[in-house]
Amino acid sequence: MRVALFITCFNDTLFPQTGRAVVTLLERLGCEVDFPEAQTCCGQMHTNTGYRERGLALARRFEQVFADAEVVVSPSASCVAYLRENGAGLDGRLTELTEFLVDRLGVEDVGATFPHKVTLHPTCHSVRLMGIGDRPQRLLKQVRGIDLVELNDAAVCCGFGGTFAVKNAEVSSAMLAEKTTAILNTKAEACTACDNSCLMHIQGALHRQRTGVKTVHLAEILAGDEGVAR
Repeated sequence: MRVALFITCFNDTLFPQTGRAVVTLLERLGCEVDFPEAQTCCGQMHTNTGYRERGLALARRFEQVFADAEVVVSPSASCVAYLRENGAGLDGRLTELTEFLVDRLGVEDVGATFPHKVTLHPTCHSVRLMGIGDRPQRLLKQVRGIDLVELNDAAVCCGFGGTFAVKNAEVSSAMLAEKTTAILNTKAEACTACDNSCLMHIQGALHRQRTGVKTVHLAEILAGDEGVAR
């Protein structure tokens, strides 16, 4: 299958290792991966900040850039949710990574190895807007060597919410404190999720507290990278 990768501006700028992991994973599973270089931001940040027309213009641009793709895969439930909500789902061809693996390829065991204790934070967009369900857990449970531990009150928001964390810093910080406490209570070495935006928020708090706990995108675990390097 020929797959077009929508990396998102967030990952491209701050977490390029996630994009590399997605390519490694998809190629291992027999996919041929394209990367349209004309891709830009999906427009979510603009719309959430009040510049709806500019945000929708970027969503329309996304449609043009990926118009000829057989299927588009992205390691960001947040961006996929925004595009679908605004009519840029490419008639069902735009998929989040775990959706693509489980529903399109029909695989749960991707041949990964990650010998670490890990907990999963199900991000708000993936749960509430995307309906990802237990796809991430099903994939993680098949990873060799992993010790997957349940996160208490897992579906509670981490407090990021894009510009929400800036506009409502005190509320965001309080929510983040509850989330990091829950993560630390699991005794996990790493916290994973389908969105690097939330993981960045969580990692900031974990780093400031010098906990030693890392964050790692789900794609990086599924690609079989055994390190926890962030």
